[in-house]
Amino acid sequence: MTDSSGRPLVLVTGGTRGIGKAVCDALAPDHTLIVGGRDRAAVEKACAAYDSARPFVVDLAEEDSTTDAVAALGLDRLDGVVHSAGLGGGARTEESSRALWREILEVNVIAVSDLTRLLLPALVAAQGTVVTINSGSGLRAGGAGGHYPASKFALTALSDVLREELRPDGVRVCSVHPGRVDTDMQRELVASEGRPYDPKEFLRPESVATAVRTALTAGPDATYETISIRPGPAATNRRRD
Repeated sequence: MTDSSGRPLVLVTGGTRGIGKAVCDALAPDHTLIVGGRDRAAVEKACAAYDSARPFVVDLAEEDSTTDAVAALGLDRLDGVVHSAGLGGGARTEESSRALWREILEVNVIAVSDLTRLLLPALVAAQGTVVTINSGSGLRAGGAGGHYPASKFALTALSDVLREELRPDGVRVCSVHPGRVDTDMQRELVASEGRPYDPKEFLRPESVATAVRTALTAGPDATYETISIRPGPAATNRRRD
């Protein structure tokens, strides 16, 4: 299914940097993009790099902002949505708070469900694909406080439920679980660990984008339900040096 240009139409949240930007770059040659982000200037700059890209300026943590932004798109059909926006971080349990839990769960889980709900009529009309950018932490928990892995485990459950709910409507749902990726979020995490940053230790965003593109462009006979992507031997060996 395609938009009026004859190319599939895909919305990518968090599309101005990191994995989201890499996904946009991977799709741009043969897809029409809707690029999502909170900062209008960054979204418009990202859109200018692609043919016919549309901006989706939204604060996904705010219900009214999300509802209004989707309504402004006026979509009748949507071939795919890639939920790439998310929050990292957390704190040790003794330093935690309900506010921190709510902040991370709001963006990483609740916003994904709500945005999917709002886009559902257009996704069903196109028999589109939902891709959630999860994490290795959505398969195995670790770290301090549990905020981030708990949100990613919840996102795994949400993706599994959505897949079964939407299967009868012809909508596919894929959960992508990368290990550590060379992004701004990763740099902040490594800095908090007090060690030097070496991008060669981590997955490239482009490698994750390849998996996302595969899920979106699969033939109608196939669904990539869960994709786990781990750093290769070169990165693993580098961390041991």
